[in-house]
Amino acid sequence: MLKKVDHIGIAVPSIDDALIFYRDGLGMELAGTEEVASQKVKVAFLPAGETNIELLEGTDEESNVSKFVAKNGPGTHHICFEVDDIDAALASLKAKGVRLINEEPVRGAHGKRVAFIHPKGTGGVLVELAQGGSE
Repeated sequence: MLKKVDHIGIAVPSIDDALIFYRDGLGMELAGTEEVASQKVKVAFLPAGETNIELLEGTDEESNVSKFVAKNGPGTHHICFEVDDIDAALASLKAKGVRLINEEPVRGAHGKRVAFIHPKGTGGVLVELAQGGSE
């Protein structure tokens, strides 16, 4: 079902401030940014081999990322796995009784179809599945 780790999402209060460490300190290349209005988030993409680091900045106080930062401070928000068939993956997880946040895929960054699995079904980690897109 899983092809690879697609990205690790890191919630930050400010992408510009976080880039001081990731881009300027570690020397990571900023591949671009994108606003995902449906998720109320701005995303910065930093390739690290076949995996990306995605810096996530909430664009609204009510976004999940803004709430996460307010409650927990900046840090690892989620891990995303690439899948060949997100519909089949979600159906399989649902049949196994895994708690899903998204029972149907939604649009994510780069036009990918994405869905989140509730941390209560994963041992405490917010997991995202992603399929397709322009990456």
